[in-house]
This record gives sequence, C-alpha cells and structure tokens, in this order.
Amino acid sequence: MHVTEQGLALIRRFEGFRTVAYRDQAGIWTIGFGHTSSAGAPLVRPGMKISRKEGLQILARDVASFARGVEHLLEVELGSSQFSALVSFAYNVGLENFRKSSVLRAVNAQDFAAVPRRLALWVKCKGAVLPGLVHRRAAEAAMFLSEDRLRNNQ
Repeated sequence: MHVTEQGLALIRRFEGFRTVAYRDQAGIWTIGFGHTSSAGAPLVRPGMKISRKEGLQILARDVASFARGVEHLLEVELGSSQFSALVSFAYNVGLENFRKSSVLRAVNAQDFAAVPRRLALWVKCKGAVLPGLVHRRAAEAAMFLSEDRLRNNQ
C-alpha cells in the first residue's frame, strides 16, 4: 500500500507549512508540515528554522514512517485512497491514538460505511471543536469513500 499524491496534498494542505518552530494548538513544538519531535528527527526546539526543501524532506520521512505504522495495524487490504486517508488521520492524531481508535476498529471489521462517522469524532483539541479539524476529517472521509466510487466506475 502506498500514499497517493492526493493523500500527500491533503496532509500538506491541512498541516500548512511553517519555517519557524511554533507551538501547535495542543502546545506541542512543531515545524514544517506539522512535524513534531515525537515523529523522530529532527527534534523541534524553540527558534528552530528550516527551508521549504527541508520541510518537504522531513514530510517525506514522516509520511513513510506513518504509512508503515498504519499498514502494520491493518488487518484488511485497502485501496490507495483509503490507505492515504488513514495515513493522513494517523499523521494528525498520532499512531498510538490511531491504534486505539474506533476508526481502525471499523476498518479492520470492514465496516467501511462507519469510517466517516468515526473520523468525525476526532475534531476536538483540549475539549473545543476546531473548524480546521472538522474540514480535515470531512476531506479524509471523502478520500476514504472515493475508493468505493473508483471501484464502482471500473
């Protein structure tokens, strides 16, 4: 399974790009396209700066790592769009939260119709609904469901 260019574009769009380290809405030091120290090198620290080229390199490593993590947790075969949507979700919430999520349980039970509803539960940070997360989960759900439309058109 692999992450599609559309999946990468979704991650880039919703993460945005920042050349200087900042604290995200959860208070975690972040840089580039949503890279945090929990994803591995480089460790993000206050005052850190990177170029867009470095950000794209870090993103490629991070997405590859998250893709391996997601694939390891899957018990079913998925299409590339479905897989890409799940990698985007895991990239945002972390692999441990993905592992414990009802999203993964629904996927592994092959209850694909439930996945959009399960994704929609993950729209809060510190108890507050964030519009950006609402939009991201809707985009991930649409990408996940697009696999069925692709199959039905073949």
